[in-house]
Amino acid sequence: MSKTLLYGAIKIDETNSAYAPVESLAAFQWKNRVFILFADKDNARAARQENQLLSDRAALDERDIVILKVSAGKVRPLFGAADGLDGEAICHDLDGPEAGEFAAFLLGKDGTVKLKVSEPITSGELFAIIDSMPMRAAETLKPDK
Repeated sequence: MSKTLLYGAIKIDETNSAYAPVESLAAFQWKNRVFILFADKDNARAARQENQLLSDRAALDERDIVILKVSAGKVRPLFGAADGLDGEAICHDLDGPEAGEFAAFLLGKDGTVKLKVSEPITSGELFAIIDSMPMRAAETLKPDK
């Protein structure tokens, strides 16, 4: 039986062979959700996305989110710890946008892409998507969270 998930702007089909953990971000698998932001040429949409997400750091921390910004092949952590990442490899693995284009991706703790958007998303929309995931639901039931 095929299981299809619909999170936001892109349909993710788990039976597709492309549904595999992103190798260049394997260090985060099973520890963090990763939101990757690719900056556009004038950086306006990227700046808007960055400001939107960083306005609620407690909610990001509660959901184990790391936010990375990829621009000109370089990776800059915006929230959470991240060292030694290759922006070009991340862009290649995610089939990211052309240089100078905006895009954002959400990877689940399993390392797979859960969301891909070409316009900024509000923090409320992002949190609603994450909170609807089975793994997040299980986390909220744990007494230590």
